[in-house]
Amino acid sequence: MVEKQIESEEEINAILNLLNQQKAHDFREQYLDLHVYEQAQIFAEMDYIQRSRLYRYLTPEEVGEIFNVSEEEPVVLANYFEEMTPRYAAQVINSMYTDNAVDILAYAKKKNLVKYMKLLPEESATEIREMLHYEDKTAGAIMSTEYVDIVGNQTVRSAMHVIKSEALEAETIYYVYVIDDEEKLIGVLTLRDLLTNDDDTMISDIMNTPVMSVEVSEDQEEVAQTIRDYNFLAIPVTDYDDKLIGIINVDDIIDVIDEESSEDYSGLAGVDTEQVTINPFENAKKRLPSLTVMLLLGLLTVLLVSHFEYLLNQATILAVFISTITGASGNAGTQSLAVAIKRIANNDDDESRLKIMVNEILTGILIGGVTGIIIWILVGAWKANFVLGFVVGIAMFFAIIIANLVGCLIPMIMEKFNVDPSVASGALISTLSDVTSLLIYFLFAQMFLQFFIGQ
Repeated sequence: MVEKQIESEEEINAILNLLNQQKAHDFREQYLDLHVYEQAQIFAEMDYIQRSRLYRYLTPEEVGEIFNVSEEEPVVLANYFEEMTPRYAAQVINSMYTDNAVDILAYAKKKNLVKYMKLLPEESATEIREMLHYEDKTAGAIMSTEYVDIVGNQTVRSAMHVIKSEALEAETIYYVYVIDDEEKLIGVLTLRDLLTNDDDTMISDIMNTPVMSVEVSEDQEEVAQTIRDYNFLAIPVTDYDDKLIGIINVDDIIDVIDEESSEDYSGLAGVDTEQVTINPFENAKKRLPSLTVMLLLGLLTVLLVSHFEYLLNQATILAVFISTITGASGNAGTQSLAVAIKRIANNDDDESRLKIMVNEILTGILIGGVTGIIIWILVGAWKANFVLGFVVGIAMFFAIIIANLVGCLIPMIMEKFNVDPSVASGALISTLSDVTSLLIYFLFAQMFLQFFIGQ
């Protein structure tokens, strides 16, 4: 069957109208003619009554395919299971890839989970129970147990027979893993390796060794980095005895990268960008804690300005350039922060991070020097006082250097203490940049006060 693509909102409404009119045959024909991704998109727009009818019109296997590719949150999909009869839900779960099913069942109510487990085939229930015990955000939590494995003492012909018999159940058949009698991973072949060798060739003679794999407890970010570095389509997962227990596909890693990027962005912004609602009270409730912390940190700047209030009273012109200096240092610190967090995400070693720090300081010297000279000339010409321009320029020079240093140093320190660098780095660096830049500005202004008193 050639799957078609929805091209307009009218087509979606037409399919939903068939569902509303309870025209089961026509609905099935048009709905299942779509790509499964678009089926999932339409499913996400359905209300409770429409979904209830869909469960009657589609088989559990067809619904399972929709759930496999759905972009809705797992907690939402877990709630959909509650709309089905327990037996139907169990059949949907059984038809899904195990890793996808586990992601959803992690949010299921305990009493419902027990029902599903009783109705599932024993083998599937055992696999799901084992995977539910793996720690979140680890290789075990995102791996799939649907893979093809063979042994080394068989021929290419027999291996191809195994692949054909297991192809429908496996998530990928491009990689075929070779295990020994104790189920330990000893080799890997690609489908190309099998197709380009004679049928009577022994697997042990053509398999690739050693095999790049990840342990079940390895962090998902490290797994994503490995797959990205080696351009794998999938990577095997082993337990602590080197036994093959699952694989992680590149599509799962794409989800991980998307999830981690969203978390990093949410941390930097101080708000959960994945949980946006149209309810202003809910949004305010989620944002207030981080904004309150930033407000309290901002009081440090207020205290500093208050401490040098006598200086501003003698030379009010100094107040004009406060935002210019803090803004420049804040922007520099944010840029340095972005570079540092990217390097940390890439798992650079300590030597590389030292080079980053030195590079950021040198970058700060160059940027600070150029911007400092520019502001010196502009302020000097504007106010006909090049001493004032020098104070603003030299303060900006040192403020940007320190902001660059702080921007790369803070996330590295936070990582050493096992704190996510993106969680508090933004607010912390913004505050430190403001405080240090103002302190430098006021100290230089104090040194040259006599040259612009009364301005």
